Amino acid sequence: MTLISAPAGSGKTSLLRAWADGPGQLGRLAVVQVQRDEQDTQQFWLAVLSAIRRAHGGPGDGEPLAATPGFSPGAIADRVRSELAEHRDRTFLIIDDLHELASPDGLTQLTRLLETLPPHVHAILATRRSLPLRLHRLRLAGDLAEIRTADLRFTRRETREFLAASGIALSEAAAAQLHQRTEGWAAGLRLAAISLAGSTDPERFVEEFSGSSRTVAEYLLAEMLECQPPEVQQLLLRTCLLSRVNGELADLLTGQAGSERILLDLEDANAFVVSLDPARTWFRYHHLFADLLRLEVRRRLPAQLPALRRLAADWLSTHGEIVGAIRHLQAAGDWSDAARLLADHSFSLTLDGQAQTIQALVQVFPPGAVTPGPDIPLARATSELARGRLDEAVAHLTVAEASIAATTADRRHRLEVAAAALRLSLARKRGHLEGVVEQVRFLASPITGQSDEDIALDSDLHAMALMNLGIVEAWSLGNQDSQRHLLQGAELARRIGRPYLEVACLAELAFAAKIEPFALTRRRCQDAIALAEQHGWGAEPVISPALVNLAGVLIWTGEFDEGEHWLRRTASALETDTGLLIRLLLHMATGMLMSGRRRQHEALAEYRAAEHLQAQLAGSHALARQLTSFRLATQARLGQFSEARMSLAALDDGLARSAEIANARAAICLAEGDPAAALAAVHDVLDDIAPAIGYVTLVEANLLAALGHRELGDQRAATAATESALALAEADRLVLPFAMTGALTLLDAVPSHETAHAALVADIAEVIRGSSLAPGHEASPAGIAPLSPSELRVLRYLPTNLSRPEIAGQLSVSVNTVNTHIRNIYAKLQAQDRSAAVRRARKLRLLSAGLNR
Repeated sequence: MTLISAPAGSGKTSLLRAWADGPGQLGRLAVVQVQRDEQDTQQFWLAVLSAIRRAHGGPGDGEPLAATPGFSPGAIADRVRSELAEHRDRTFLIIDDLHELASPDGLTQLTRLLETLPPHVHAILATRRSLPLRLHRLRLAGDLAEIRTADLRFTRRETREFLAASGIALSEAAAAQLHQRTEGWAAGLRLAAISLAGSTDPERFVEEFSGSSRTVAEYLLAEMLECQPPEVQQLLLRTCLLSRVNGELADLLTGQAGSERILLDLEDANAFVVSLDPARTWFRYHHLFADLLRLEVRRRLPAQLPALRRLAADWLSTHGEIVGAIRHLQAAGDWSDAARLLADHSFSLTLDGQAQTIQALVQVFPPGAVTPGPDIPLARATSELARGRLDEAVAHLTVAEASIAATTADRRHRLEVAAAALRLSLARKRGHLEGVVEQVRFLASPITGQSDEDIALDSDLHAMALMNLGIVEAWSLGNQDSQRHLLQGAELARRIGRPYLEVACLAELAFAAKIEPFALTRRRCQDAIALAEQHGWGAEPVISPALVNLAGVLIWTGEFDEGEHWLRRTASALETDTGLLIRLLLHMATGMLMSGRRRQHEALAEYRAAEHLQAQLAGSHALARQLTSFRLATQARLGQFSEARMSLAALDDGLARSAEIANARAAICLAEGDPAAALAAVHDVLDDIAPAIGYVTLVEANLLAALGHRELGDQRAATAATESALALAEADRLVLPFAMTGALTLLDAVPSHETAHAALVADIAEVIRGSSLAPGHEASPAGIAPLSPSELRVLRYLPTNLSRPEIAGQLSVSVNTVNTHIRNIYAKLQAQDRSAAVRRARKLRLLSAGLNR
C-alpha cells in the first residue's frame, strides 16, 4: 500500500489524478472519496464496495448499495476482501480524504483489510493527518510506501519551474524568497501565482506576500483555523506571537494546562505545526499560517496583545532567552524595561558573539522613548563598536559611564563590567595595549556577591581577562605567557559554555604561536577554524586571527596559492571589522606574498598600508621591526636607495639595533653594490648579538651574508652561509626568505651531492622559478596513479645529482628500497628514465605536492 499524508493544499488529490491519468496506467481504479465528517461506518464500507464494483463493471455496478439494519463491520470488510480476491485484474483501491472518517471501528476494520489484501491489489490512502491505522507490520515487511509533507513540498528548482509554467517572470532572488515564505506549500504557491498574474510589480508583490494576503488568508481560515475547536483556536492565537513555543510557555499564555498535548496532536494532524527537536518539545508554525494567526489575533484580541507579550518576555528572560524577551518588550511598547534588560545583558550577549544582534535591537528604540540613564547609551556604544564607529562608541560610552553611579546597587557592578568590557574592546581595536592591561586588571577583580548570577559573571570576566591578557602578551612577544593565558581562557570558556569566547581565544592563540614550529601554528589555526565553522562563525571577524596566521604559515613555506586563498577569506571576514591590529597583519602578510612572488611594487604598497595602520596605534607592537625591515628591503630592491636610507636614519636607536633592521641595512648595501658593508651589517645578527624576533631572521641574515660573500668572490663562504640557512629552514621547510632575497643562484651553486638538504633545495627552486608549492592534501592529477608518501619523498631527490645510494643515505633506507620506489615512480609516471620522470613530475606539479609538512 501507499500512504499519502500531508496538510490541506499540499497536492495530494492533484498527485493522485496526475498519476491516474498518466500514460501506461495498467489496472483498474476503485476510487473512494470519503464524505466530510463521515461517522457512519456502514456508509463508508458500502462506498468502498460500490467503487470496487464500478471498477470491475460487475452486476448492478451503477446502483447504490442499501444500508441494512444488521450491519457488521467485520462482515462487510470480509466481503470487500472477497470481492477484491474474485477479480484477478490488477486493482488500485484509492481512498481519498481518509481523515474525514471519524469512526474508530471503521479504521480498525480498514487496518485488517490492508494487512490481508490480495497480492494483485494495491491500496492508496490520502489523508491530511496521521491516523491510528497501526501499519507497523506493513512497514516492517517493506509493503508500505509513504509520501509525506516533505516529499510533496516544492523545492527551489520546482518552484522556479512552476512559476515559469504559470507564465510568471521573477528574479532568482524573488523566486527564492517566495519559496522561503511558502515553504514549498503547493496551495500557497498556486495562490501567489494567481495574484502575480495580475500584478504590475511582481518583485514588490513577493516582498509583501504573506499569510495575511487575502486569498491565502481565506484559504487558511477555512481549512486550518476555523475547523479547530475553540480551545485549539485560542492556543494558536495566543502563541502565534512567538517564533517558537513549548507546552509550558503555551500553558502560561493560554491560562490552561495541556497545551503540549494539543501541539503534538496538531503536528500529527499536519495542521501546519512543526516540531523543532527530536523530543518534540518545541514547535513553530508554518510561516504563512503564523502570518494569518497574527492578523487574526490583532483583529480578535487587540487589547490583550501587550499583556501576552509581557508574559512571554518574563518567561523568556527567566529561561535565558534574553534577545527574545527584549523583542517582546519592544513590541509591547515597554521601552524602559527593554532598554534595562538590554543594558544588563549587553556584556553577556557580546561574549556570545551577538554584537550584531545588539545593533539590530538598538535600532528599534525610537528617539526619546527611554528616560535618561546608562541603558540606551551603553547599548548604543556596543552597537557603534560592532559597526566599527569607534569615536561614536566612545561618545556614547562616556555618557553611560557618567550615569552608572546613580543606578541601584544590584545593577551597578554589572553595568560597570559592561562599560569596562567596551573600554577593553576599544583599546584593543585602537592598538592601545597599555589601556588593555588597565581594563584587564579591573575585569580580573573578583565580584563580591554570592548569587548564581554573580558567580557566572565572575567566570565570564575571568575568561575575558585571560583572553585579553594573552593578546597583549602575544603582541609584545611574551609568547609563553600569552599561550598559557589563552589556553586557560579557552578552557574556562569551554567549561562555562561560552563557545564564541572559546573560538576567540583559540584564534588569538594561533598568533601567539607565531614563532613556534610552523606545524604547531598551522594545527592551532586549523583547530580554531574548524571550531568556528562548527558554530557557523567561519566568516566572522572573531576567527580572522587564525585565518590570517594560517595564510602567513603557508606563505612562509612557499605555498603561495593556498596562502592567497586564506588571505581572501581573512579580508572577507574583516568586512565588518575595523580593528587596526588584525588589518595590519592582513596587509603585512599580503606584502610578504607579493615579495615572495617578486612583485615588489605591490609588496611595497601593502607594507606602506600596514605602516599607515601602525602609525594609528597608541604604542609599538611585536612585528613593527619586521614590517619596517621588509619595507626598507623592498625599497632597496626597487632602487629607491635614498628613500630607504632616509627612513633608516630616522629610526630610533632601539629599533635600529634590532636584527631585522640590520638585515634591511644589509639588503640596502647589497642593492647599492657594497657587499662588504652588507657583511658588516649582519655580523651582529649572525653572532646572536642583535635581538631577533625568531629564527627566520637568522635564515635571512645567512642568505644576505651568502650573497655578500659571493659578490666578493668567496664561493666557499657563500656555500657555507647558504648551508647554514638551509639547516635552519629545514625543520619548517621554510621557503619565503630564499624567494624574497632572490637566492636561486646561491642554491644552484650548492653541489647537490654535498648538501644535506637536497629536497628542500628542489622545493625552493620550484618556488623561485615561479610555481607555488601546492598544499600537502592536494590530490594526484587525473589519470595518474597516486604516489605513496615514500615514493613522493624519493621523487623529491630525482631532480638532484645524488646517486641512488646517496638518496638512500639521505632517507635512512636501503638502496633496494630506493630502487623499488624508483621503479614504481617510473611506472606510475609512464617514464623510461630519471630525466623523463623529472620532466613528467614537473609538468604534473608532483614535485610541488609531495611532502607532508
